Amino acid sequence: MKKTNYYINTVFTAKDPILENVVSSIEENGMPSISVSPSSGKLLTMLVSISNAKNVLEIGALGGYSGICLVRGFNNKEGKLTSLELEESYAQLAYRNLEKAGFGEQVVYRTGAALESLEKLVEENRKFDFFFIDADKENYENYLNYCLKLAGPGALIVADNVLAAGTVVDETIQAKRNTEIMKAFNKTVANHPQLESMLIPVGDGLTLSKVNN
Repeated sequence: MKKTNYYINTVFTAKDPILENVVSSIEENGMPSISVSPSSGKLLTMLVSISNAKNVLEIGALGGYSGICLVRGFNNKEGKLTSLELEESYAQLAYRNLEKAGFGEQVVYRTGAALESLEKLVEENRKFDFFFIDADKENYENYLNYCLKLAGPGALIVADNVLAAGTVVDETIQAKRNTEIMKAFNKTVANHPQLESMLIPVGDGLTLSKVNN
């Protein structure tokens, strides 16, 4: 898995000073180094662009690495990213990083428990055409259910870390705390009647699901 990702990152992604600065800022602020991989970030950019998404919802901002990748996919300045983040300090750093990248006017952060923010978005009758889930794994299925409530026709839902460092497929690797959670989540999206899904083994694994309305 590590060799595969190294190869993909080396061949298919180029040096990116903006994203490298984001990684450095995360380290400098003592935050966990758990941003998406370069190849996963590039895939997010491509998926937003290919789907022509205009309203993206991100669950889990950290320092803004994935946020920049998502906004880069917008085909014009009308695209908007709404990002949910538990920690106020994380959201502030993420916003500063997106502002430095030139995307400050295209992102809004909502802080606090994501489930509470999602409920408010439902009450506001908001609709999104692209979702990226990358937060606490215990709530992935809850986040998925809210995404379905907020999804417009044909929306895409992408979830990160679904391979749990390879432990969902390789029993010789010591299981992680989230291994069984991710196995259950993968089965849910694979068999969900409202979704057409596939697992992409890039980074720590992404599930890509299209909402069938």
